[in-house]
Amino acid sequence: MKRSELNKIIRESLAFVRGRGLEFPPFATWSPDDWRKIGEDERELVDNMLGWDISDFGGNFKKVGLTIFTYRNGNFNNKEKYPKPYAEKLLLVDEGQELPFHFHWSKMEDIINRGGGELVLHVYNSDEHEDFAKTDVVLTLDGKKITVPAGSAVRLLPGQSITLLPGQYHNWIAEKGKVMLFEVSTTNDDRVDNRFHSAKGRIPEIEEDVKPEYLIFNDYKDYVPFK
Repeated sequence: MKRSELNKIIRESLAFVRGRGLEFPPFATWSPDDWRKIGEDERELVDNMLGWDISDFGGNFKKVGLTIFTYRNGNFNNKEKYPKPYAEKLLLVDEGQELPFHFHWSKMEDIINRGGGELVLHVYNSDEHEDFAKTDVVLTLDGKKITVPAGSAVRLLPGQSITLLPGQYHNWIAEKGKVMLFEVSTTNDDRVDNRFHSAKGRIPEIEEDVKPEYLIFNDYKDYVPFK
């Protein structure tokens, strides 16, 4: 991805969410210089990957991509220092934009359609080879347990939510407008807990065509004053 594209996506995301009456914590709009000045008392932001996370999965962002803002998270690798067992994220999906099939080995998550268009998910169980299983999939929709055949489409209207368990493959696409999702989950580390079926390039390689206006979490190592 080009840095200019990342800058534009974050600017538009800030405007979209604020236009719906929601606000971000201050670090959502920090400049690179702000990140260079943070102290040890703000280390949790870096260690737990809070902030922006944008991916095009190695391709065309408008077609296949996801914009994430992580508000809070625990830590897989240092549970003693960061005992928080949960995470909360904002996810933005443009109309017609797809998230590729994947599952999580550890994370359980609720995906909540907070408004905009409709989210269409396709679901499979994973088998012993981490491929698509042909078995029925058991899901929970707003507290109601349902069973659907492998590969079924499940539609989330605004206000609806779905619970996805570890090992359950899912993809999604937004229809009838841009969708604003919230994810409430167990502690998450996207660097080690995503099993994509075929997509690659979860963490984008950035072409620095312009200076960054904002940072994504993978940038932090190049800016923060500690390691």
